[in-house]
Amino acid sequence: MPAQAEPQDRILDAAMRVFRRHGFRRSSIEQAAEEAGLTRQALYHHFSSKEALFRAVITRLYESALAAEIAAAEAEEDAGHDLGEILVAEVSGRLRLLLTSLEGSPHTEELFSEHLAQTPDLYQLYASRYAEQVATTITRVCRKQDLTLDRGMTPRALARLIEMAVHGTKSAYPSMLPADAFLKDLGVMLRTLVAGAVVSPMKQPAEKSRRRGESRK
Repeated sequence: MPAQAEPQDRILDAAMRVFRRHGFRRSSIEQAAEEAGLTRQALYHHFSSKEALFRAVITRLYESALAAEIAAAEAEEDAGHDLGEILVAEVSGRLRLLLTSLEGSPHTEELFSEHLAQTPDLYQLYASRYAEQVATTITRVCRKQDLTLDRGMTPRALARLIEMAVHGTKSAYPSMLPADAFLKDLGVMLRTLVAGAVVSPMKQPAEKSRRRGESRK
């Protein structure tokens, strides 16, 4: 297995360049093999079809976005920022990586569309993983900063609302472009959402006392 890691990475790098250059529909296994410096048969040894190759490219892209999401949240948390800023950085880190990976491609909209058509299961899987990661961050930061969520709100519920806000902002920006405007508007929406979900510092002592009283009943 370790011996295959380097050739597969080279193939995936090459395939990403080909998909960016030609889009999904006009790309071919032959183009990816040539870009990677391999014969078609050598590439088929690793990936059985263009669809399988595209799936592997999308999987690696999703994993990279998840890693970027985690790193961005940790950096903001280490800098001592509040929950809203941490979550904006986390979600923006993920989306910016996805956008940067296709930056300059004339086929961005097609590739976004095809990845939903070709790999809907991956989209659902990683949507769940992203939301779970956001919920984990909310739980950790609330505990660390002694924050209280508004009554009826949970980390998972807030994470779900955040992902809904992402989708809502996407509806105003096809393919999330222009990226800077998309991320700016999304940031405003997320900060507003988080501000409304966290009990204000002045109300927190009373809210915590009330909850402790309820837990004893």
